[in-house]
Amino acid sequence: LPAPSFSTILETPVTEQAFLEQLHELNNKINAVKEQAFRETTACADVADVLDKLKAKAVAKIREFILQKVYSFRKPMTNYQIPQNALLKYRFFYQFLLGHERAVAKEVRDEYMETMSKIYLSYFKSYTSRLMKVQYEEVAEKDDLMGVEDTSLTPAPGPRFFSKPSLRNRNTVFTLGNRGSVIGAAELEGPIIVPHSAQKSDVRVTAGSSSSSADFFLVTGTPICWISYHKIMSRTLPKCLGLCDKHMNAYVSDCYDSIAIFLCIHIVLRFKAIMAKRNVPAIDKYWDTLLEMLWPRFEHILELNIQSIQNTDPQKLGFLDTRPHYITRRYAEFSSAIVSINQTFPHDRTLTLLGQLQTEVENFVLRVAAEFSSRKEQLIFLINNYDMMLGVLMERAVEESKEVEGFQQLLNARTQEFIEELLAPGFGGMIAFVKEAEALAERGQMERLRGDEARVTQLVRGFAATWKSAVEALSQDVMRSFTNFKNGTTIIQGALTQLIQYYHRFHKVMALAPLKALPVRSELINIHHLMVEVKKHKPNF
Repeated sequence: LPAPSFSTILETPVTEQAFLEQLHELNNKINAVKEQAFRETTACADVADVLDKLKAKAVAKIREFILQKVYSFRKPMTNYQIPQNALLKYRFFYQFLLGHERAVAKEVRDEYMETMSKIYLSYFKSYTSRLMKVQYEEVAEKDDLMGVEDTSLTPAPGPRFFSKPSLRNRNTVFTLGNRGSVIGAAELEGPIIVPHSAQKSDVRVTAGSSSSSADFFLVTGTPICWISYHKIMSRTLPKCLGLCDKHMNAYVSDCYDSIAIFLCIHIVLRFKAIMAKRNVPAIDKYWDTLLEMLWPRFEHILELNIQSIQNTDPQKLGFLDTRPHYITRRYAEFSSAIVSINQTFPHDRTLTLLGQLQTEVENFVLRVAAEFSSRKEQLIFLINNYDMMLGVLMERAVEESKEVEGFQQLLNARTQEFIEELLAPGFGGMIAFVKEAEALAERGQMERLRGDEARVTQLVRGFAATWKSAVEALSQDVMRSFTNFKNGTTIIQGALTQLIQYYHRFHKVMALAPLKALPVRSELINIHHLMVEVKKHKPNF
């Protein structure tokens, strides 16, 4: 071995290129001597002792250098990726240790794994703590239930749901808002949140990865790095997951935001599916543990909301008007949120609880409607609430859902009943006569109407004289009564269609004996002319 090699190995810092070059040379000579050792040549014996001493010095210097790098990771606030990346330049150091001093190589690797496992755990603890600081400032509490009265609302006319409680806004408890995006592919598999960045700018950015140093432990194509990485994570992951379980359990046990819990459930279900697709079963048990924690809490909160609707006393709600109630709006927002989230991974228990909630809301709406003195006001209240709930559900959930079908049937039935109430003031006499005459005709008793000439004449002439003003009054009444103009238009059109049908039936009754002989028949408005005229009175919203 030439003299410069002695001095370079002994005196030159390991970070210099000359040391690395001479280390390669030393490695080659040691291997060459090993190959010739079986021949017991004098030359090999002459240099063996010298090579052993140089190897020992090189090993000592390399060991000290690598351990110092590893220990530097432990300093507070250190960006450990920088010294990790620096190690890549000296990956031959580890190969040299592995080839000539396995005990030291093991010591270096073990120290690295121990250090990194502690760093990961420390970072995880810090991350979890900081992450809680970027959650919503207003979180649901035990009194934030669907049927809880907003006693802070001013008892004055107007839609209850437009008013704001004086204590806290409950909107985020029952509405999905933009929270649903968290289970979309863009966010689900996107960059993780960096808490301090999120606090400042609400921007999600990529967190650093420590995998770059893995190449340091890659020797002649053998992925020792993965053995090391596995050992690091096998030490750290159980502690991290245990910490997460403890943190999650504390959060869930005190959470009353069922939408937030349901989103967590579906995040887990989606991650579980992704891991299964990628054949990564390592944390299957962890996903199951989370689900066992989340499902009962979600069901409990949903049951609390069901009970709150059951226990709501309409007489304690203060002022009531016929417009949509804030409790039914809460239900509509909440139900549409759960139904839309539940579409990908349907859960029978969830559907059952939603069905129970819907039943209680339907009963609640009927209880409140009973507080109005007239049937007409009751129907206006019912239609406004059914229409509002249906609108929200159809906008944010699937149209084929049981909730949509149920409220559509209720809306149709009450709308038809209201149309009859709406036509009664202006056309009640004619409608009653038509129904009476049709019943008599069915029994073959039309002769009982002989002598009703005065009544019939008054009906024919009264309709001709007042139908236009009655239709106008009808339209204005509907415009005042319903919050949804589109729904109001549908009701007016339905009423006008029903009016034409009644008048058509009136024509048919008047064509039967003994009424067909009455002179006043000539004063009946032609049905096609009436249809043309009625079309002119359709509202334009």
